[in-house]
Amino acid sequence: MTTSPSTEKPAVARLQGSVLYIEDEPVSFAVVEALLSSHPDVRLIRAQTGDEGVSRARSERPDAILLDMHLPDISGIEVVRRLSEDIAAGAFRVILLTADKLNIDVLKAMSLGAFEYLVKPVNHEALEASLARALAAKARKRL
Repeated sequence: MTTSPSTEKPAVARLQGSVLYIEDEPVSFAVVEALLSSHPDVRLIRAQTGDEGVSRARSERPDAILLDMHLPDISGIEVVRRLSEDIAAGAFRVILLTADKLNIDVLKAMSLGAFEYLVKPVNHEALEASLARALAAKARKRL
């Protein structure tokens, strides 16, 4: 018996946890919000500036942070720098979202503790996979 290759997408692990998205562009936020709407166990929190994002990260203690590198008040690098102690302690994983290809700013943020980076426009599967890795690492830390 001959079978044809499956055209179905591989199943992504069930995502659950809280995710803070630090993003000033409403359209970019709406895209990620729509992508995550198929994951009812994910609570999406929004911050529109870097300062607000740092504050919400400390008060909300999300499991993961999605971080735009270009914010209206401070850079994504500065956000990572301000949260570096929390990142080092394993409080959350930071995933950079940037319209830029790999550049010095992304490298600096990665050296300060950012977990991964994705290039916008974000691919649905790539975002799910990155969040699955980040949230799984956080869940393992809780055990």
